[in-house]
Amino acid sequence: MTDLSQQKHLQPQPVVALADEERTRCEVWTRVMGYHRPVSAFNVGKRGEFADRKFFKEQ
Repeated sequence: MTDLSQQKHLQPQPVVALADEERTRCEVWTRVMGYHRPVSAFNVGKRGEFADRKFFKEQ
């Protein structure tokens, strides 16, 4: 049996703080009408609709 508590990847990782010039923009994609599109390509109305969406977990 393996003692998993000794493995490095299970130990807490140090928090890395990035300076503003080291950050990059993250592109958000979502599924709309059966296909995936980047939110940045949405028009104003679709962006508003995306912001109003509610996330839920089916029980």
